[in-house]
Amino acid sequence: MYQDKTLACRDCGSEFTFTAGEQEFYAERGFKNEPTRCRDCRQKHKASRSAANGPRELHDAICAQCGAHTQVPFQPRNDRPIYCSECFASMRR
Repeated sequence: MYQDKTLACRDCGSEFTFTAGEQEFYAERGFKNEPTRCRDCRQKHKASRSAANGPRELHDAICAQCGAHTQVPFQPRNDRPIYCSECFASMRR
């Protein structure tokens, strides 16, 4: 049903192939628009967006299970326990 298409990258202008498999993936996910960037430019664009957001702010906390000092990417609340990554992982097993 799908056939490979050759598209032009909007950033660098080079041609890239929008494969039949990629088209099927887009259709399954409900994406309406074809990609506008080649793989390299898409990765560069994604990296620049991530860098623009800056590093995540980490908050100091003490693990409720083992008492170790840890950091979490959210503001701890007093009504919820905080666990270090080791204790959190052991609880999920």
